[in-house]
Amino acid sequence: MEKSILLMSLLIVFSVQLAYGQSSELDMDLEVSDQDKILLFGGFAIAIIAIFLFLARDIILRKKTSYDKENLESKKEKTFEKYHSGWGDDYEEIGQRTSTKDDKKFREASINDELPNYYEMLGVDIDASPDEIKSRFRELAKKTHPDKTKEDSEKEMAELNKAYEVLSDEESKKRYDRYFKKD
Repeated sequence: MEKSILLMSLLIVFSVQLAYGQSSELDMDLEVSDQDKILLFGGFAIAIIAIFLFLARDIILRKKTSYDKENLESKKEKTFEKYHSGWGDDYEEIGQRTSTKDDKKFREASINDELPNYYEMLGVDIDASPDEIKSRFRELAKKTHPDKTKEDSEKEMAELNKAYEVLSDEESKKRYDRYFKKD
């Protein structure tokens, strides 16, 4: 940093001397020797390099974290930077992501008529409260869990878990209801 300030001040001194030399005798043509050209060019080059290094200091001196070393899925979608950047809430105001992976799954399943009826699986109404959904899930889980029944009911339990996972989360339930075709 001190070197860049020194170089900048030398550059200014050379420029002032050159300007003074031009203004003292107006009738004379300015003659710049090859050595002066080299000094000027070198001074400008050093100044530009110093400015570049000053502006790029954060990138050059940046320490690598464990996140930088890992090859994570979130890095590909830039979700880590979105939620951990210095931008904060301003980033969300610019525009929110409206189509997520869950939306895509529900939409494709709905188009192919493969979207299961989670309400029927749990045996609850569409307008059931979260407490009703939770109590019904626990009741069915006690009856269906492979450790309790000693049967091969892992697939049924997985389906129950998925139904509860979707219906217990408010956002996920809204997404599901958006694509679920009520008969």
